[in-house]
Amino acid sequence: MNVGIIGAGTMGSGIAQVASTAGYTVKIFDASEAALNKAETSLEKILNRLIEKGRIDNQEKERIQNNISYVGRLKDLSGSDLTIEAIVENLEVKQNVLSELENYLCDKCIIASNTSSLSVASIAASLKKPERCIGIHFFNPAPLMKLVEIIPAIQTSEDTLQTAIKTISDWKKVVAVAKDTPGFIVNRVARPFYGEALRIYEEGIADFATIDWSLKTIGGFRMGPFELMDFIGNDVNYTVTETVFTAFYFDPRYKPAFTQKRFAEAGYLGRKSGKGYYDYSEGATKPSPKKDKEIGQQIFDRVIVMLINEAADALFLNIASAEDIDNAMTKGVNYPKGLLAWANEKGIDWCVSKLDEMYDEYHEDRYRCSPLLRKMNTNNKNFF
Repeated sequence: MNVGIIGAGTMGSGIAQVASTAGYTVKIFDASEAALNKAETSLEKILNRLIEKGRIDNQEKERIQNNISYVGRLKDLSGSDLTIEAIVENLEVKQNVLSELENYLCDKCIIASNTSSLSVASIAASLKKPERCIGIHFFNPAPLMKLVEIIPAIQTSEDTLQTAIKTISDWKKVVAVAKDTPGFIVNRVARPFYGEALRIYEEGIADFATIDWSLKTIGGFRMGPFELMDFIGNDVNYTVTETVFTAFYFDPRYKPAFTQKRFAEAGYLGRKSGKGYYDYSEGATKPSPKKDKEIGQQIFDRVIVMLINEAADALFLNIASAEDIDNAMTKGVNYPKGLLAWANEKGIDWCVSKLDEMYDEYHEDRYRCSPLLRKMNTNNKNFF
């Protein structure tokens, strides 16, 4: 199979590396010659590091590189069996590029978008043959992250879906099939990890360092929410939250926080700007958390039950299967456990009681309990 990649940025280059490693012939298109040169140089460095670590040898490096070519015209992707766009997250731009691309492709070529939150149906609608369009969402860095979300639009044919699943599985990735709804699985279900942590801070319950300490020490998360937002970039993370909030008709569960908005407006974007919730300048000292176990437990319980509620609601609304939802969170964002498995461990009755307790306190729809959790509690059932 011949694979065409549109966009030579970090994501496009990463996807190309995955496909070429799996033995596929790959062409990367970018209108910028500088971007193509940078992608080629970056791949050389990555493969050299893999040699140093003993993961590949020089022969394997040469094989991977020989599978990839770099092209500066969109029509050079004409021989592709599968194309994946990995360009700016803008619907109009994606529609324009893919509608032009379609003119150069054979009728059987699959046209995929690596969008993380845009409507795949809207992207497909720009094509003459929308049934060939599908969402194939990789996580960054693509060569390392195991999960790939596959999102069929309402126009997507069954053949396109099954071919996409088989191809991505052949690339040694874990596939999670998701309904074409805002944020799909991961970017939807993960919102409370950031949003509830920000709310806890805004209420004055704890500072950034203490909230991060709670989620890492008690929850076992690799990074706390504020560390992770600084790593992702406050501008990027805020935009995703605002996009999901708007797309869900302003559902209060996804309401953005003024704290994050102000940090983004101030240019406190995190690691990439040298300052975010923490100071990353040379010689800066990271603040120490208040290691109060009682407060730490309260913080963890509040965040984890909101995450569980979001995962349960995704299952209730048939966004994905229970297995795919838990796989998505462990393989896509490295959560220590699947959220539905975590719900079983904490107890469905505990989840319902905790959510009802917060709803009674705040009287905000943000804290409404998923009907699925309530029904399972009534029938004394667990997930899986």
